[in-house]
Amino acid sequence: MNFALRGVALLGVAAAAFLGLFWLISQALALAPEPIGPNAELFAEAARTTLLLTLASGGFGLVAGVLAGLAKLSRLAVLRLPATFYVWIVRGTPLVVQILFVYLALPAIIPGLRLSDFASATLALALNVGAYNAEVVRAGVLAVPRGQTEAARSLGLSGLGTLSSVVLPQAFRIAVPPLVNNAVALLKDSSLAYVIGVLELTNAGYRVQAESFLPVPVLATVAAVYLTLTTVLTALTNLLERRLALGRAR
Repeated sequence: MNFALRGVALLGVAAAAFLGLFWLISQALALAPEPIGPNAELFAEAARTTLLLTLASGGFGLVAGVLAGLAKLSRLAVLRLPATFYVWIVRGTPLVVQILFVYLALPAIIPGLRLSDFASATLALALNVGAYNAEVVRAGVLAVPRGQTEAARSLGLSGLGTLSSVVLPQAFRIAVPPLVNNAVALLKDSSLAYVIGVLELTNAGYRVQAESFLPVPVLATVAAVYLTLTTVLTALTNLLERRLALGRAR
């Protein structure tokens, strides 16, 4: 219960931090000369889209990663083989191709399917990061000493109970640092959503640059906003990592 409350409190802090950050970005960019100042709201809105795209795809990708990671550890071939194939396909093909496939090819394969550009980007990014998270989760589970599982089973816990109460909590504490790295990389990878028209940060910068023909200030601004977002996201995830370490110490 205390861990859940700490998690809710951390989410509240993160939400407040990003809301304040977007306001600061808008205010700071408004003071810049052309072509940045007149487009400050566009950059701030694009930054919000970038973060929303990252959080949505990151959440779905975490679920996909846990399910695929556990499936790869299964003794059942009907679970293990599809999960292995999914990870192999995603990790072996470029992300931009995956985004275009979901946006252009998937509706042709599944008649009646209609996805917006944002939904398509979210799905493609989620599937992509999910494959990398699957390997992280699998490694985290394998890193838990086998004696922990044997002790839990000897106390009468079922296989599912052992997994949920003993193995996964320890595996997630081990997996947090690489999962954090995947989340930060995902924020930067979301820039590829511009290829299907999502108005995220890179796309906004491209539009302003195309209108002003001033690539240096525009690209420097885009890079600075990305750097700010990744710095804040890294700080918040590091805080989560310390909280998990504190809980383990107790």
